[in-house]
Amino acid sequence: MMGGGRAADVILWKRRHVSFGIIVVATVAWLLFERSGLSVLSISTDVFLVLVVLQFLRANYAASKHKHLQALPELVLSEEMVNNAAASFRVKINYALLVAHDITLGKDFILFFKVVICLWLLSAIGSVLSFFTLAYIGTILSITIPALYNRYQDHVDRFAGLIHRQMSHHYKIVDENVISRIPRSLSKDKDS
Repeated sequence: MMGGGRAADVILWKRRHVSFGIIVVATVAWLLFERSGLSVLSISTDVFLVLVVLQFLRANYAASKHKHLQALPELVLSEEMVNNAAASFRVKINYALLVAHDITLGKDFILFFKVVICLWLLSAIGSVLSFFTLAYIGTILSITIPALYNRYQDHVDRFAGLIHRQMSHHYKIVDENVISRIPRSLSKDKDS
């Protein structure tokens, strides 16, 4: 494996000291960010400011001591790389727009319902929690959930199957009693 094995070992807690270290670092960073009261933009710009000043001081110190610094790599984007990225981005945006079009026209009610629920949950969570809290929670969940699932996979799959069957049953009832009675096209009503 090309690095994937190491990441999987960390995520599945096979390298416990690294996994625990990630949680400790994330917790300390979250506490610092939450206590500082700064925004993501101000922290990002401060970090870049410190890096630029340190690089400037290092270059001037080396010049005054007549030392030769290792040259920084020149950052250049080739036209081919930009075109490939733009083409890939265009394909993904077009697919997202196609899905959004289908959702807004009501072609896939289940997907529409899922999107509405997800957006509502994100709105509710976002109004309560800050960016740093969400990043911290995401880090902790990405380290703990896979390990817990790996350990209790049979129980989780059984429980998820039970929930899926119950949700399918409830959806079927709603579909039979409500959704199937909604007219498919409102334009037919306007013509009459």
